[in-house]
Amino acid sequence: MSESKGSTRRSFLTGTLAAGGTLAAASVAKAAGGDPAILNVQPWANELGDGVDAHPYGMPTRYESKVIRRNVPWLTADPVSSINFTPLHDLDGIITPNGLAFERHHAGSIAIPPHKYRLMINGLVDQPLVFTLEDLKRFPRYNKVYFLECAANSGMEWRGPQLNGVQFTHGMIHNVMYTGVMLRDILAEAGVKTEGKWLLAEGGDAAGMSRSIPMEKALDDCMIAFKMNGEALRAENGYPARLVVPGWEGNMWVKWIRRLEVGDQPWEQREETSKYTDLLANGVARRFTWQMDAKSVITNPSPQAPITHGKGRTVITGIAWTGNGVISGVDVTLDGGINWHKARIDGSSLDKSMHRFYYEFDWDGKPLLLQSRAHDTTGYVQPTKDQLRAIRGTNSIYHNNGIQTWAVNSEGEAENVEIS
Repeated sequence: MSESKGSTRRSFLTGTLAAGGTLAAASVAKAAGGDPAILNVQPWANELGDGVDAHPYGMPTRYESKVIRRNVPWLTADPVSSINFTPLHDLDGIITPNGLAFERHHAGSIAIPPHKYRLMINGLVDQPLVFTLEDLKRFPRYNKVYFLECAANSGMEWRGPQLNGVQFTHGMIHNVMYTGVMLRDILAEAGVKTEGKWLLAEGGDAAGMSRSIPMEKALDDCMIAFKMNGEALRAENGYPARLVVPGWEGNMWVKWIRRLEVGDQPWEQREETSKYTDLLANGVARRFTWQMDAKSVITNPSPQAPITHGKGRTVITGIAWTGNGVISGVDVTLDGGINWHKARIDGSSLDKSMHRFYYEFDWDGKPLLLQSRAHDTTGYVQPTKDQLRAIRGTNSIYHNNGIQTWAVNSEGEAENVEIS
């Protein structure tokens, strides 16, 4: 997308130099006045710190204690069958720390002793098998960075703005490196019969969470993962082993995976009939809407991360992702879509993974209407919410990948709004 006249390379460089001069002048002025935070010896430089044995498992500093997962009590009936949200506004890069990766439970988080863990393969196979965790670890091992997004992420926004914070509107997502084995290698050990076209993945929790998966997908890029970001899965993320279904809705990534049954048709489980379907305006429900389409959101500034430095150089940042492959570009607008500017994607651009984008500009203190718009390598462009509603109505809960708007006032405070 071409940039507006105000964002040519010449004006961008001029703005950069001006901003740099402003920042330098402010720094000199503060130094001339004598900043005690740098001129005086501080307490931490006058005494010994903790020894290496003080924190056997490293934790964030106490100054970052506000960076936590949060839930919305009224969203679900009970915390045991509930959701908490990744604090996207407090993160950068593309990797979600294990302790901040969002959770979705249907019967609470469970702790399975690793020596008692079993994975069974049955149904239309040549030889039914049962694997221990150690058995699984003897297969060829792979490391893949993928996003996991709940199909209901942004679901409360179908009828209009409701949740005032990117953690709550978009925080049902995380992006981590999974270590595990390819599902096709395990299935090959059992021998899938020719008529085996579907796979039932069943969880080991009290909910017996189960989903039907086409065999084509199962044999493509699905994994059984037992580590995330280098360490064992957290209990809330499926310890000791879970299914990974790249680019597809998160409820299919069955946690505490205990059984894989090969069949010739889908099982029509609760989670693919009464749940995780999209009710259209005419009363017909879309089903098997597995793939997560291209989506993006500005994480800073946002309602939980206002602009606090005042006028001048300002950095917009956010995340983009697609279940269709790789994000090819992200556009950012400051005026609600009148003018679009190309954002800078920085860091790794991996298949079915988050992408981090930035856009730097000089803020003059006037109100802003911030949006981002993602493009992926298939040519798909992230739609507006009105474009989605024109096709699917407002009865849906799932698969809302519409463009998000933050209204920033002259004080730098942001609010969740919609514009038409």
